[in-house]
Amino acid sequence: MECRVPPRSGDNSDVVVIGGGPAGSTAATLLAQAGVKVVVFERERFPRAHVGESLLPATLAVLENIGCLDAVAREGFTIKRGATMCWGRDREPWSWYFHETNKRFPHSYQVWRPRFDQILLDHSRASGAAIVEGTGVKDVLFDGDRATGVVLENGEELSAAMVVDASGQESLLARRRGLKTWDPLFRNLAVYGYFRDCRHLEAPDDGNIFIESYQNGWLWKIPLPGGISSIGAVVDRDAGAKAIRTSGLQDFLNDQIAAAHHTAGLVDGATAITAPKAVRDWSYSATAFSGPGWVALGDAACFVDPLFSTGVHLAVTAGHIGAAYVVTALTDPGLAGEAASVFERLYRTQYEHFHELARLFYAGNRSVDSYFWEARRITGEQRPPREAFVRAVSGQAAAGYERSVLSHGELPDDFATMLSAVAPLPVSDDVGRLKPRLSPGLEVVATAVLGDGRFERGHAIRGAGRVDLPVSPLVALLVREIERAQGKREVAALARDIAAGQGVPEERVTPPLLQSARLLLSDRIIVADDR
Repeated sequence: MECRVPPRSGDNSDVVVIGGGPAGSTAATLLAQAGVKVVVFERERFPRAHVGESLLPATLAVLENIGCLDAVAREGFTIKRGATMCWGRDREPWSWYFHETNKRFPHSYQVWRPRFDQILLDHSRASGAAIVEGTGVKDVLFDGDRATGVVLENGEELSAAMVVDASGQESLLARRRGLKTWDPLFRNLAVYGYFRDCRHLEAPDDGNIFIESYQNGWLWKIPLPGGISSIGAVVDRDAGAKAIRTSGLQDFLNDQIAAAHHTAGLVDGATAITAPKAVRDWSYSATAFSGPGWVALGDAACFVDPLFSTGVHLAVTAGHIGAAYVVTALTDPGLAGEAASVFERLYRTQYEHFHELARLFYAGNRSVDSYFWEARRITGEQRPPREAFVRAVSGQAAAGYERSVLSHGELPDDFATMLSAVAPLPVSDDVGRLKPRLSPGLEVVATAVLGDGRFERGHAIRGAGRVDLPVSPLVALLVREIERAQGKREVAALARDIAAGQGVPEERVTPPLLQSARLLLSDRIIVADDR
């Protein structure tokens, strides 16, 4: 499909996207599919090199939604069934598998990023987005606090109703607006390169990412197509920089591999095929992910330590919900403010979920004793255990392996109790006879909710430490009736009242409300003493 000629200086565009990586291409695809006039400016020409090859199954759901999962599946990328780690209480490797928690996508992929990113960007082009490669964006134009367009590297100006910053770790908007804050916890440095003819783990783990903690930090090994492996070491930023100045990048990486027993065995006899690269200060976030006329997605908004391979997932997720926010801002200005708040809450909750999971896993590692690990165990005690736990498990749908990996670490004494406290509850078959109450701290609010490609007016259950749970108008009525009854009326009676109040036959309303009550009880949104 031949794309439209991109607008030039003086022309208008509905949306300008800065950057064509996974966040920018996902957003551009969804915007184009929604009929929005969108142009993507990408400084590089694809394919281009990029690290971050290991995908999560939840990422595949987004790729399916935008219509390019089949193209990714056909590419022949390495099948990734889970992860194998030397971490936590165990000095020997242990594995977890996606099929344990994700029945729809029991595996993901280890992708060659130059090709993977090109597939996504080509799909944006085929969907109707204008793609301009080899042209970067130098600055964002503002009228007061509102973004109004961009300045290209060649000095040309382009106006737009919305600017989407997907500029990666350059974080153009966050840096220009003074919003980017570095994370003091993960003061790490990563050195990585690519090797040919490494050995792999035994089947069925041969496609897994392998992570090994060692004295100086931890290493990853990712098996890629064509006999290539991505190998990187994550170490203390200051100690690593000092060692690199002495030995150089290649010798430094070789020394880290040699210091990790299992990784060294897999790499023995392999050949380095690229010069190593170093990345510092991997973890940061912006104090705001959106503002009047703009939104920041993916690494342009936040990045967390790569321990759980979350970079691409956060990018495509941000592209998904960010595009919905942009469509809403363009088509329903009256809902734009609430949609921006919900977008930021959704995205920041996912970021904090992965951030807290990594923090707890660093703090819980007892497989190695060294300065690197002791320093991270000390910082691991800064947040109250219950708050830390809530943050770590509040985004279960994002990955699904959280309880498994946390169980291998040495965590505060009351974490085991907390883990069991959030497991789904069994619920009586006769839900209609229960007299529930709304759990403390929760409420039903009228708010923007994520719909089909845009935010819509709706209802959600909200409370501290929980992701907003969108509910239908009928369920919102039930929860409000439960809140009003304060544990004094049976669910069946409340359902009859709702049916009468809505002028709907009981047999149409009662069964879905009883099923809804069952789910709300299982998730502890409502509680009943006689459960």
